This record gives sequence, C-alpha cells and structure tokens, in this order.
Amino acid sequence: MKFLAITLIVHAPAPVTGVLKPTHERFREVIDNARLAEELGFDGFGVGERHERPFISSSPPVVLSHIAALTTRIRLFTAVATLSLLDPVRAYEDYATLDHLSGGRLDLIIGKGNGAAQRELFDVTPEDQWDRNAESYELFRRIWREGRVSASPRFRPRLEEAEVWPRPYQQPVRVWHGSATSRASVDLAARYGDPLFSANVTHPIEPYAELIRHYRERWEHYGHDPARAVVGAGTAGAYVARTSQEALAAYRPVYESQRALQQQLGAEPVFTGLEDFVERSSALVGSPQQVIDKVHRYHERFGHSVLHLPADAGGLPQARHRASLELFQSDVAPALRAALPDPAFDWTPAAATSAPEAPAHT
Repeated sequence: MKFLAITLIVHAPAPVTGVLKPTHERFREVIDNARLAEELGFDGFGVGERHERPFISSSPPVVLSHIAALTTRIRLFTAVATLSLLDPVRAYEDYATLDHLSGGRLDLIIGKGNGAAQRELFDVTPEDQWDRNAESYELFRRIWREGRVSASPRFRPRLEEAEVWPRPYQQPVRVWHGSATSRASVDLAARYGDPLFSANVTHPIEPYAELIRHYRERWEHYGHDPARAVVGAGTAGAYVARTSQEALAAYRPVYESQRALQQQLGAEPVFTGLEDFVERSSALVGSPQQVIDKVHRYHERFGHSVLHLPADAGGLPQARHRASLELFQSDVAPALRAALPDPAFDWTPAAATSAPEAPAHT
C-alpha cells in the first residue's frame, strides 16, 4: 500500500487561539509539510484546488512546482484538479510544465470540484458541470498524447491542428478520477481504464463502498482486466498516539474546528460528536493497532491500494502533528505495506527510467 499526505490549504483562524496566520505563512507551512512528508517516507503529496473561501488552493501547479524544486523523490498529486472549471488547453500547459520540472513525478486526480461560489466565479452551472468535466478531460487527454489536435468542443473554441507546448515528460501522465458519490465520474474513469480515488471523508463507509463496487463493474463492462483496477481512498482525519485515550484528547480541537468549517460552508454535520466520528467515519484516530485494524476493515470493502492522510496539523501543535506522522510511519505504515498490495503500476518517477520526449506530431 502507498500513502499520500494531502492538503486543501484551508486558511482559517486556529481553532484554539482564533489567530489567522498571514497568507504567506500558511503557504510556507504547506511547503514545510511537503518536505516533512518526503522526509518521513510518504509516497506522495497532494494539493487541492478550490476557488472560494476559506481555501487558498486556487493554483496547485504553482504550489506543486515549488514543492518539486525542494524535493527529490515524493510523487506530486492534484487533489483534485477541477477540470470542469478550467480550459483544458491551459491546464495541459501548466501540468506538462510541472511534469518536466518535477522529473516526471506528477499524478493528476481530477474532478468537477465542489462549491457554489467557485461555480459562479467560472460561470459553471450544476446542470453542465459534469459535461464540462468529461469534455475537458477528454480534450486534455488527447492533447497529452497527440502532437496536433483538431476538436470542436462545446465549452471552448474549436481547435484546428493545434500544437500545444511543451510536450510532456511522462507518456502519458497518470490520471485518477476523484469522486465522492458521482457515478458519472466513476463511469468516466472506468471507460478510459483510469484509477479511481474515493473521497471517503464525509459519510460512513456505505456510499463509498457502493461507488467503488460500481466502478469495478463498469471497469469490467469496458473490457479491462479486473486485476488492473486501482482504487485510492481518502481519510477524514488522522492522529496516531500510543493509546486511544491520548489520541482522542489530542484530536478533539481538530475535530471541533473541522465541524465548525463544515457548518460555515453550509454542510450539515453527519456525525453526532468526536466519538461517533472516530467510530463511523474513515478517520484514523487511535493507537497504532486501532489504526491498522480500521484500514484493514475498509480494505475489505474497498480493495484500495493507496490511502491519503491530512498533511496539515489542523489545529494541533506542530510538534504533536509531527509525532503523529512519525508514529504512523514507524508503527502503522510498515504493517500495512506488508499486508496490503501496492497499485498495479510503476510508482517510479519518469526521470528514473529516462522517459523519452514525446514526438511533435502523430
């Protein structure tokens, strides 16, 4: 099993002190967390994309490019790239550039994105966002693979033998489809033989397990080898301590902060309190053995081979956050790596295998 650390770059007052960090300090914290993730042995680091308060993750390729310059091994993920809002030509240019700067360490998780404010900002409606997501991905996919592209898309101007530069480093980049509950996103992933990343952060396990089951059915429907289907899963929260009592006590202010943010965004809380959240959500809060057991329970339903944890302290003192991640890597990750399979594809950066430059024409 592989492990990612992911941030949506929430920029909100600290849950205990109420202090709001300056924006540049919050970005520095993200960079420091990425370097910490590589130091501790995480396999990937992801940056979300949101275009509304309280997030400042509107430009993941810029943030990931900076991280690429300060790291050497860790894979870099979008979480998610909101292709329903983006011009696929411009998105391709950004991510092909990042692909080169990172030495072929880029993975994309794409999705339609969430939030009414960002839909309004980009003039996207709930009725057309899925069509935009599919069209944008299909055109992005073609540009990545083809030297010249002609297309008559619905949501952007026509392309006529268009050349888009730079040509990418990876041939092709790996694209995951991030989804919470949408069968449209799952079907798109299965149709193209792409891996699925289940959000798995808001509700108990049942809707996510059903969506993954549907993904595997559609995967086979499209004629793909069942053994090649790859699923990743999110985590609603994480704090590992020597005892469950210590973990619950330390994590309580983080949970209260997350609950307040959900209410600020207009989402009704799903869980009644911290204990219910730890019991019925995907949160990994407890002793190392409790966390190992919970991941195994989810794996029985999901069959996932990649797991993400929050990269941010989320209100914890930085020393406690680091101690939790260190304990995860020393006592939890080795047991899960030994017991659960890796994804059915190579995780090695493209630079390590001397990937060739793409031809200018096809």
